[in-house]
Amino acid sequence: MLFEQLDLDQIQDVAQAKRAIVGLLNLVEDLQATVRELQSEVQRLRDEINYLKGEQGKPDIKPNRRGKAPAPSTDHSSEAERRKPQPWQKGSKLAQITIDREEVLRLDPTRLPADAEFKGYEDTVVQDVVIHTANVLYHKEKYYSPSERRTYLAELPPGYRGQFGPGLQALALVQYFACNMAEPKILEFFANIGIRLSAGELSNWLIKDWPGLHAEKAAIYEAGLRSSPWQHLDDTATRVNGQNEHCHVVCNPLYTAYFTTAHKDRLTIVDVLRNLRVRTFRLNAEAIGFLHIFGLAQRTVRTLQDLPQDQDLHEAEFTALLDARLPGLGPQQRSRILEAAAVAAYHAQLEFPVVKLLLCDDAPQFNWVAEQLALCWIHEGRHYKKLTPSNAPFRSALVEFTKQFWQYYDELLTYRQQPSADEKERLATKFDTLFATVTGYRALDERIEKTKFKKASLLLVLDHPEIPLHNNPAELGARQRVRKRDVSFGPRTPDGAKAWDTFMTLTATAKKLGVSIYHYIHDRVSGAFKMPDLADLITQRAAELSLGASWDPA
Repeated sequence: MLFEQLDLDQIQDVAQAKRAIVGLLNLVEDLQATVRELQSEVQRLRDEINYLKGEQGKPDIKPNRRGKAPAPSTDHSSEAERRKPQPWQKGSKLAQITIDREEVLRLDPTRLPADAEFKGYEDTVVQDVVIHTANVLYHKEKYYSPSERRTYLAELPPGYRGQFGPGLQALALVQYFACNMAEPKILEFFANIGIRLSAGELSNWLIKDWPGLHAEKAAIYEAGLRSSPWQHLDDTATRVNGQNEHCHVVCNPLYTAYFTTAHKDRLTIVDVLRNLRVRTFRLNAEAIGFLHIFGLAQRTVRTLQDLPQDQDLHEAEFTALLDARLPGLGPQQRSRILEAAAVAAYHAQLEFPVVKLLLCDDAPQFNWVAEQLALCWIHEGRHYKKLTPSNAPFRSALVEFTKQFWQYYDELLTYRQQPSADEKERLATKFDTLFATVTGYRALDERIEKTKFKKASLLLVLDHPEIPLHNNPAELGARQRVRKRDVSFGPRTPDGAKAWDTFMTLTATAKKLGVSIYHYIHDRVSGAFKMPDLADLITQRAAELSLGASWDPA
């Protein structure tokens, strides 16, 4: 035990007494944490027993706060804390409203006095929408050629799918993917305006026969990767046919792309960054360097160096080589070799953009995939929020340190707006000072030490001021999938998962570019193709924003 060797009679000075008290307080904190964990586990088990009995668990109901004004938010992991608060200003919507028709409203002359003078017009813009069917009975000309024994029939206009027009299809797609409406509600909406549509037909619209839009998604992703050397990356759980899978979100200020995969390991991350292309593997100096970092046996590394070097091999070829030359590999060793070779092949490729900096959390699968890994300050701050000291001195220490933590965060935000060499040096030095703090609260001091260890990844903003300090954009993208999952649960087929990824990519990217997703999808479904490709808009905006200025100072 901690105090088995403690002799109270030997305590003769204040410093020694203080050390003993601090030790006792830390022991109390450890015991309190254990009690909380056990209480949580007991409640979980009680809920599980209730579920097995056909009852419900304990509801999570927050208490009322009568007679008190809401306290100001101190939740630094909330969306509001990720940016500087701006004073609210009412903006004008008139410039964003398209005028479809104009009409002059006249006064009844009999209501006017004899001396009334005309003073012009006062304009008022009124927004409205008209929802009605536009059903058409087409009389298609039909001819028969006896000599050819063939019937000729006039075709429906472009964009028609079966017995339904492009307007109906586009509206259904937008309601489902952009507005998160469930399929039964879409059918109910159509029924209320006079459209007769089966559930099977609607399902086919939502997931099948959109090769052109799938190709546009791929073009959006490639343009997005080329638009900046840095990218956000995050993932969230999703389900396909009731099975747990993962949705990966890659984005920057110009686009957001979604990818549903069965796994989320390092090989899958490389797959996602290559737009799920066929895997390739390459043994070279970089791959061997990774294997040294992974701690692979020297004899195994030497054998790998005897295999073909600096050549891209498909998965079947590479695994066959491993089976022939290293038949005794364990699962973990084999996994590390595949990861190292896949990352090396990804970095060596020329046909697809290679991400130079990933901004994400500190999950291990993200390590070594890009040249640099920037960590999210908000994720780091959450670790401090999880500390719940019971003793007043430790609570005070935690409050004081988190205050300094977020003050430093604000200074980094200011630096992003006005970077300079002197400020860069000052902030780097202040990081060392701040995260060398020792409070006596063991859990807090351990957390501070862990943050200090991440200095290089947390301070990449000093070299690249254009990158954000948090991973908010990717988390917001993941939240859209969560909302979609809450309404529609999940796709049931690979085609459905592919459609979810494509249309959510189109919707999120159109929103970032200020494009109406309804008009865009209608343009594509109808075959008009009058609106510019989103990929072209990304390339155009990227040239204006210069998102990678620090990589190319010239």
